[in-house]
Amino acid sequence: MLSLERLGRDELWAWQWRRLSALLVAIHGRNPFYTRKLDAACVRVDAMRLPDDLAALPMTTKRELVEDQDASPPWGTTLTEPIERYTRYWQTSSTTGHPLRWLDTNESWQWTVDCWKAVFRAARVAPGDRVFFAFSFGPFLGFWAGFEAAGQMGVQCIPGGGMSSHLRLATIDGVGATCICCTPTYALRLAEVAAAESPPRRLVDNRVRVLIVAGEPGGSIAATRERIEQAWGARVVDHHGLTEVGPVSFECWEAPGFLHVNEGEFICEVVDPATGQAVADGRSGELVVTNLGRTASPVIRYRTGDIVVRRSEPCVCGRTWARLEGGILARADDMINIRGVNVFPTAIESVVRAFSDIVEFRSTVSRPGAMRSLTVEVEAAPHVADRAALATRVSQQLREALGLTVPVHVLEPGTLPRFEMKARRFLVEG
Repeated sequence: MLSLERLGRDELWAWQWRRLSALLVAIHGRNPFYTRKLDAACVRVDAMRLPDDLAALPMTTKRELVEDQDASPPWGTTLTEPIERYTRYWQTSSTTGHPLRWLDTNESWQWTVDCWKAVFRAARVAPGDRVFFAFSFGPFLGFWAGFEAAGQMGVQCIPGGGMSSHLRLATIDGVGATCICCTPTYALRLAEVAAAESPPRRLVDNRVRVLIVAGEPGGSIAATRERIEQAWGARVVDHHGLTEVGPVSFECWEAPGFLHVNEGEFICEVVDPATGQAVADGRSGELVVTNLGRTASPVIRYRTGDIVVRRSEPCVCGRTWARLEGGILARADDMINIRGVNVFPTAIESVVRAFSDIVEFRSTVSRPGAMRSLTVEVEAAPHVADRAALATRVSQQLREALGLTVPVHVLEPGTLPRFEMKARRFLVEG
């Protein structure tokens, strides 16, 4: 696998073409959803060549998948194998009460697990490490694949589902965990709980040397990353994936702030969100992904909604796989226009997390309309005496970063909700 991470671009395209050809042959005529799409696009697999002919394949959107499941409940028509062969069930997180369901066979699940092994290798996790998984072990894909991947690699796995934050901290110390897998939000929440214990628990004194974070863009936001690393005295390694796609990208130890795309198992394009046309390296666009080994439940040219900037030059770590500069910069569907200014939640977090006196925050956008407004609420640390001055400083920094006047309100400690998995800090009314 390591040699695959260092292929030249021409060799990599040849490898991906062989994988994509095999995938298309395997699903055509067996996967009803993609058979319809490929036939409608008049795709001739035997005449295609990468990268020039990739655009001939039709794109896939999440809306299509949701509508397909609505029309053919509960699984839709995206399955390549008979339903009896599927052994794993997942669902996407959803604020609307309408999650996307996803299934894996043993073979497609093993492919997902193998993709996660690349994440651990990049994070320098190996036999002898003890990995604590601080997540709920519910139906969300989360770190499930990471848990199984670690075990197959000979790494000790410690499940933290069903535990309180206090018990998780005690377990991390008690077993001598060296790696933690969680969301960026929860890494900060554990640090907050540790500081509030009596006496305060010093996280820098434990054996944790790396936190692998996922589920949110915070791991690649410099201010959030710095707060986690300072609190834990450990390295943060970011990772990115989607339930319907799989574990797509990971950060290497040598070049923080960049996510390597696993081009051995995925074809990743960057396109203009409005036109769908390819954009050049160094320009921001939407990430479009084709997974090459999840044959039982594939996605082809899937529009992720993730806004990224791709760089294709080799990394100092030796990998030749393309990298996403700054990680996932934003979500295309999270952008809100406020009085003519496009605002992304990640831009707000970049400002707020730079204030060490702020424990938690929430952004609220008013109802749609010409005078739509943004308000930010923050919780100050208990030792902060002049809350008005803190609000003024935060508002000034938001104005510089966003070009907007943003009212900032300081709330009493413990007012805002805390999160274990994906946080909801950006609320839109109406």
